[in-house]
Amino acid sequence: QPNAPEFVEEIVKVAIPVINASKGRTFFLFTSHRALQAAAKILDKQIKYPILVQGDKPKAILLDDFKQKGNAVLLGTASFWEGIDVRGEALSAVIIDKLPFSSPGDPVLKARLEAMEKQGRKPFIEYQLPTAVISLRQGIGRLIRDVNDRGVLLLCDPRLLKKSYGHMFLNSVPAMHRTRDIKDVEAFFAESE
Repeated sequence: QPNAPEFVEEIVKVAIPVINASKGRTFFLFTSHRALQAAAKILDKQIKYPILVQGDKPKAILLDDFKQKGNAVLLGTASFWEGIDVRGEALSAVIIDKLPFSSPGDPVLKARLEAMEKQGRKPFIEYQLPTAVISLRQGIGRLIRDVNDRGVLLLCDPRLLKKSYGHMFLNSVPAMHRTRDIKDVEAFFAESE
C-alpha cells in the first residue's frame, strides 16, 4: 500500500532495474519530500549513476546538471511534474511513486471538499480524481516532449490495478506498450543503442 512504511523501499527495488537499463537518464518523481529523501538515501548506496536531489541546489542548476551529466537520476517532487523540458536521450525514463492526489491535510483543499459535500456533490469523483489525472499526465509529459522522444514510464502505485478508479489513470496515459516485465524494458533500451 502506498502509505505503508516499507512502500519507498519496495518502489526503489522496482525502480533500480529500470534505472540501470536506462543507464541513469531518469526522473524519479515523488508526491512527498519525505519519500524523496528516503529514496535518495537508498539509491545513493545502490546505483552507480549521479543522483541529483531537489533541494540540494536550485531547480535550474539541477536541470543543467542533469542535462550535462547525461546519465544522472533526478529526484523531484511537485515542481518537477510540470514546466520541465528535457529532450532527447538525456531523459529516457520517468518513474512516478504514487498517484498524485492532493494532500488531504491541505486546508484549502479541505474547505473545497467540504463545500462540495454540502452541495450534495461527490468531491472525490468530481474534483480529486480529475485533478490527480491531470497531474499524472503532466508528470508523464516530462518524458515525451516531441515526436522523436521515446522512453519508459514506471508507475509504482498499486492502486492503478487494485482500485476501481485505476482505469481512469491508465486511460489518460498516451498509447504505449505496457508491461510488468523488466526484460521488456531492457530490450527496449537495447534497441536504441
